[in-house]
Amino acid sequence: MAWPRVRLVVTADDFGYCPRRDEGILEAFLAGTVTSVSLLVNGTAAESAAELARRHSIPTGLHANLSEGRPVGPARHSASSLLSPEGFFLGKMGFREALAAGDIALPQVREELEAQLSRFRELLGRSPTHVDGHQHVHVLPGTPMESPRSGVGLVGERMPPGGETPQSPPLPAGVCQVFAEALQACGVRFTRLPAERGLGSCAWLEAPARAFACTVVRDARAAMGPFSRHGLRWTDAFVGLSTCGRHMSAHRVLGSLLRALEDIPAGHALTAELMAHPGYPSVPPAGGCGEGPDAFSCSWERLHELHVLTAPTLRARLAQNGVQLCAIDDLDSKRPGEGVPCEATMEPFLEPSPP
Repeated sequence: MAWPRVRLVVTADDFGYCPRRDEGILEAFLAGTVTSVSLLVNGTAAESAAELARRHSIPTGLHANLSEGRPVGPARHSASSLLSPEGFFLGKMGFREALAAGDIALPQVREELEAQLSRFRELLGRSPTHVDGHQHVHVLPGTPMESPRSGVGLVGERMPPGGETPQSPPLPAGVCQVFAEALQACGVRFTRLPAERGLGSCAWLEAPARAFACTVVRDARAAMGPFSRHGLRWTDAFVGLSTCGRHMSAHRVLGSLLRALEDIPAGHALTAELMAHPGYPSVPPAGGCGEGPDAFSCSWERLHELHVLTAPTLRARLAQNGVQLCAIDDLDSKRPGEGVPCEATMEPFLEPSPP
């Protein structure tokens, strides 16, 4: 069958988390599957990771972190709404709970983002190719959103692009707004919109993981308006929420791409991003962002992703279907609303095979 023309960015998150993680990320990059990395500038191995990026010419963006470890900005030296009494960020869910309660001071979010952008430039000698968010903090609103406003639906429905609908009240200022303003001010064009289609059909996801992923998609849809208004760009499709850790396989990666392509006519050009977390498992106490590595980083799941990404199967299946791997700064991404796919149907391109 005729495929849409797909250019796929494969981004390895958490570069700089620890030397063992970085060793695996570099291996996947040299194998030709990972095409881009996102650097944690507060990671314990950020400096050595930056040296690897320079030595191997790895396209590198900033993995903005507001949820794990210690800050790099002014919050290090004074009380901050971003931090616990012990001086650490509040955690993936703790930050979200504090934000929903109105306990996060958005000017402090802006200060920390600017400090991380500055630290990135110190480490790499240039601006990041892109900026995304550790644990997807960059798409968070100011208050919990009751309903989607734009973008791609949780189970594949498409909604009008371009932010709020005319009858909707303006979205409250939130992290996504601050994030968009900071990126515009420093001239970064590309970000990530983690709005994966069809999560409702991913039966292998445990209920808590599916619920969190669906919340991320909802927040990403709401962030489209602020991102668009500040000139940010992102790929047409995103995959990776359903293929994280032990759930990654060549078959599932291709299946998630299929869901993203369901309404795209043959011959249409499409850009996509696969989020990945490869690496060799961290060994405590080394690693982390100031408080040691987390359980996921120490688990076999990072190694499993590395094996999937470096095995020939995934690259061969992508190539068979005409998917071109590229870095994010190679893309000519479209702004929201430009070239919106017309309605079409596609025959499944996956051969029947086990997950």
